[in-house]
Amino acid sequence: MRAIIVEDEIPAKDELEYLIETHSGIDIVAAFEDGLDVLKFLQEEEVDAIFLDINIPSLDGMLLAGSISKFAKKPYIIFTTAYKEHAAQAFELEAFDYILKPYEEKRIAAMLAKLESAFKKNQQPHDEVPSDSNRRINLRKNENIIVTDVNDIYYAEASEKTTLVYTKTDEYSMPMSISEFHDKLPQDIFFKCHRSYSVNLSKIHEIVPWFNNTYIVRLKDIKAEIPVSRSKSKTFRQIMHL
Repeated sequence: MRAIIVEDEIPAKDELEYLIETHSGIDIVAAFEDGLDVLKFLQEEEVDAIFLDINIPSLDGMLLAGSISKFAKKPYIIFTTAYKEHAAQAFELEAFDYILKPYEEKRIAAMLAKLESAFKKNQQPHDEVPSDSNRRINLRKNENIIVTDVNDIYYAEASEKTTLVYTKTDEYSMPMSISEFHDKLPQDIFFKCHRSYSVNLSKIHEIVPWFNNTYIVRLKDIKAEIPVSRSKSKTFRQIMHL
């Protein structure tokens, strides 16, 4: 796995390179201090991952990531920054992770293990159809980006201007509407059963008829009751063969 570091502070660059070499088999093929130099390099070379500081000369990390996100073959982008406030924008760019300085060795080691695992999974033959377990999505917890198997998501719920996302063991807050989040999910697995809810159909354990031809669904493993609105009931019955 080939990677580059983009960092204009030499001590931070040296520390990150040491941690990558210590905790992974990733090959750091080059390091840059300037965003424009990175773009020139990427015109000639392909890499699998970019460890990218945000505050760099010529072309800041966010603008650089925006350009890289349009590549036909997109490398994983791991932001490395001292600033928390760019996390939401990092999600919009579908960054793999968002690491805050000063670096914590355990956090870096966990991220590198996750990165190498994701890379290996994506090396399957191109004519092989990815299984549900290989479909992944970035979720946000505090300032961290958690790369998650979509089938680990049980349901999502609207909460004012954000969306709360629930797995078996955790809760995440996404800076977008429920409709925007639902559109990012595989539509063969998730059903928008109510204007405020999207549910993973494979996690449904019990369907309870409710008033006015509506339903309440209960899920496996967790205590949650999800409403199915009247306008969605017909489609729900068809999907669930009721």
